[in-house]
Amino acid sequence: MDERRLIIALFGVVVAVMVGFLGYQFIAPLTVSVFLYYSTRRYFKFLRRLRLPARVRAVTVLASLAVPLLLLVSYATVLLVIEARSFVEQYSLLEVAATEVEWLGGIDRIPEFTVQGLYEAYQSGDLSPFIQFASDHAELLTSLVSGFFLNLFVVVIVTYYLLIDGRRIRDWLLRFDDDAIIREYLEAADAELESVLFGNLLNVIAISLIAIAAFTAYNAVAPAPAEVPYPALAGTLTGIASLIPVVGMKIVYLPLTVIAALPIVLGGDQSLLVYIVGFLAVAVVVVDTIPDILLRPILSGENTHVGLLMLAYTLGPVVLGFYGLFFAPIVLVVALTFAQTALPRLLGADEDDGISSDQMRLRDFTEQRSFRESVRERVRDGVTGNDRQ
Repeated sequence: MDERRLIIALFGVVVAVMVGFLGYQFIAPLTVSVFLYYSTRRYFKFLRRLRLPARVRAVTVLASLAVPLLLLVSYATVLLVIEARSFVEQYSLLEVAATEVEWLGGIDRIPEFTVQGLYEAYQSGDLSPFIQFASDHAELLTSLVSGFFLNLFVVVIVTYYLLIDGRRIRDWLLRFDDDAIIREYLEAADAELESVLFGNLLNVIAISLIAIAAFTAYNAVAPAPAEVPYPALAGTLTGIASLIPVVGMKIVYLPLTVIAALPIVLGGDQSLLVYIVGFLAVAVVVVDTIPDILLRPILSGENTHVGLLMLAYTLGPVVLGFYGLFFAPIVLVVALTFAQTALPRLLGADEDDGISSDQMRLRDFTEQRSFRESVRERVRDGVTGNDRQ
């Protein structure tokens, strides 16, 4: 019997190593999947009120994330391309770039980004340098595109089945419960992960709304030459950028400030730069500083220290790369929850029953009542004895 168990244990170790190796190859999309699962699980549970099946609710949650994100990225890309083309033509940057980049020398002008414009550019040969560049780097471009869609597919599938079968995974883990330690730890870690990661989602939404309102209000006051382009898009991107540690929202509103100031610096009324400085002050104070001070502590979970969470967001990408932005907070929450719940019990520490040393327990009242009754009986017996004498 022991030999059979040893063989089964060795087989299990081999399988675990193989699964771990495969999981490590896709550590980035798996981490993003766990992050999205805990960020959207409350929304998934909320949809239960509509009496929708679990699969329909999971699809609704993923569509609620994917469709707005796809529209946002598409809208931002189109606007960026159009504005970049207009800027390049206005300041003749193509001629300057052609002197530094050899393959741009055969391009006379940037084509219009329409079907007719691209077709005319193809006929005239203006697209030939781009086609040649894509052909020379076809292998690299193909690997990047295929890798992106493969990781996206993993994220969607894993998040979908975590939403549907998350409870089954939890029940399977509880089969190995020992003295309720595993149950207590899993429930605490599960609740804290949901609180922290759902808080991040709320933080993104709140900062997006604040940024949109601030940028729109600024445009209502500022003159036309000093206005911020596309305030709704800029505000939404600012909220998404709040997930990035250290730099955060600055990667949006600082370039936005430069874009708004550039036409004024190059040939506009220099006095309008006061409005640009005012916009920068609004972005730093109203959008960046105040929400970070007020919202982040509220939305950072119930037990996780805000400073440690900020360190996790900062050091995670430095050590692990892009996916460290999602992986480090998860590891921090899991580790802190283990230290707070399971570790004291495993080390035999006295359990805290939540009652201070000065507060009386129910058994204290019972003991005092028994003591009073015994004293009364003794006094009664003494008085009866004296009467008899």
